[in-house]
Amino acid sequence: MKNIKLLILGILFGIVLSKAEIISWYRIYEMFKFQSFHMYGIIGSAVVISFFLMQLFKKGIIKDEAGNKIKIEEKEKDFKRTFFGGIIFGLGWALSGACAAPLFALLGYSFLPAFIVLIGAILGAFVFGLVSKKLLN
Repeated sequence: MKNIKLLILGILFGIVLSKAEIISWYRIYEMFKFQSFHMYGIIGSAVVISFFLMQLFKKGIIKDEAGNKIKIEEKEKDFKRTFFGGIIFGLGWALSGACAAPLFALLGYSFLPAFIVLIGAILGAFVFGLVSKKLLN
C-alpha cells in the first residue's frame, strides 16, 4: 500500500512539473540566459517551502511513517565542495537541459533523448561513489 501511495505521489509530481513547464528545455534555456523569471520563481519558492518543512522536521512536528522524530544531521560547511559541486551540477543541467526529477517526466512523455541524460546521471553518480572517499579527504 505504501508503494502505491508513493507511485501516485510521483505521478502527481510529474504532472505538476509538466504543467509548470519545468520540464521545458526552452524554460531552462531562458533561465540560463537571464531572459525570464519563471524558473527562478519556482526554484525560489521551492527553497522557501523547504526551509519551512525543515523547521517542522527539526521541531518534531513532521514524523516518519513509524511516528519517530526525523533527525536532521548538520552537514559540514565547506565552501569549496559546495562551489565546485554546484558548478558541475549547473553545467550538467545547462548542457542537458534537465535536472533529475524532470528526466522522469520527460521519459513519461516518450522523449527518448532524456534516457541518454538519465544514463549519464546514473554513471556520474556511480563514478562519484567510486571516488568520493578520495575527494572528501
